[in-house]
Amino acid sequence: KMAGSPTPWIGSAYLFLQSTCKSIALPSLYESSQKKPCVFRALKLALADSTGSMNGVDMLKVHCSHPHLIVQLKFCKQENCRRFLQSYREGALQKSLQSHLQLSLATTTVPLKVELKAGSEHLDRMLKDEDHCLDCIYREKPDRLPDEEITELEECLKSLKLHQSTNNNMAGKDCSSLPYPPQGSSLPPQVTFLFQGQQFDNRTITLDDHQKFAKSVSKKWKQVGRSLQKSCRALRDPVIDNLALEYDREGLYEQAYQMLLRFIQSEGKKATIARLIAALEENGLISLAEELLGLHSNEDCS
Repeated sequence: KMAGSPTPWIGSAYLFLQSTCKSIALPSLYESSQKKPCVFRALKLALADSTGSMNGVDMLKVHCSHPHLIVQLKFCKQENCRRFLQSYREGALQKSLQSHLQLSLATTTVPLKVELKAGSEHLDRMLKDEDHCLDCIYREKPDRLPDEEITELEECLKSLKLHQSTNNNMAGKDCSSLPYPPQGSSLPPQVTFLFQGQQFDNRTITLDDHQKFAKSVSKKWKQVGRSLQKSCRALRDPVIDNLALEYDREGLYEQAYQMLLRFIQSEGKKATIARLIAALEENGLISLAEELLGLHSNEDCS
């Protein structure tokens, strides 16, 4: 079958994006010379999240067809396409797109409606049949090379990555200060770490960790955020302050939850328990650190 073919597995699909917020028109934003790099970066990072790699899927062209922004995608490996489909089916891609657009455009929320098509096939209707979706995408060979505009935007992102502190005429304030994807770091992740003289296996932050943190950190969530900020530019001061204002009505739990969510979404697999424990220690939250590491029961934690 396809997997056994000596030729490369290549397929194409179209991702349709529409904001359901009347005040946000994605095509208009993309047509803006100032906002275009910000929208492009959000698309690039979200697609990287969906495949686990900055090179997992290529953008060939971004079409503005009001009210839709239509992204032509090219897949060069079946496994990358399969990961993308899983992320799309589970809603993870949609959430990632919303989050990255929200950060890039410095707005409160960017609610999205998404659709996926390959030729005349509406893949949303057959997502449970992953192999059939793969066949449809494989049959649709890309009909173009990346547009010159896409190539220029790619180069802009590389330039921002290398010269983040000085280069920013193209992207504008909101876009330039956002972090480049964590894959750019060459630092190896810790395998284990020490806490109170004991050695613990490092791991990514889980949903359970996330909820416990939000429940127990109380008013110190901003201090923890600023400790994490030292190695995570997605938590720069304006973001932390904006979260405090945006989720003021929902209370401390939601403020803390959203802050840690920004960290997790920005850092990906590098959002580890070791980094969170270090931030908790720095702010005297030893009891919460112990709870996250399972050193005592919830009853002992106030």
